[in-house]
Amino acid sequence: MQLGTRWAVGTDAPPRLPEPVVAAIRSVEADLAGIDTSGWRWTLTWLEGRPVAELDDGTIVRVTADGTVVVTDPSEDGTDAS
Repeated sequence: MQLGTRWAVGTDAPPRLPEPVVAAIRSVEADLAGIDTSGWRWTLTWLEGRPVAELDDGTIVRVTADGTVVVTDPSEDGTDAS
C-alpha cells in the first residue's frame, strides 16, 4: 500500500485521480448535503496501483481489478453500491 494524501470534503480531489473516481467522490459528497462535514477529510491510498479514497465516516471509493469504481457505504453493512 502506498500513502497518497488527505483533502477536505468539498475541495478539489488530487489531480492524479481518474475522472470516474472523482465523479464517485462528488456523488458521495452530494449525498451528504445538509450534514456538517466541515471537519471531514478524504484519505487517499494506493493499493496494487489502484486508488482507494476513504472518507472519515467510513465510506470508501475504490477501483477494482477490472477497473470498476465501487462505493462502499458503511451504513449498508458492507454492501457495495455503484
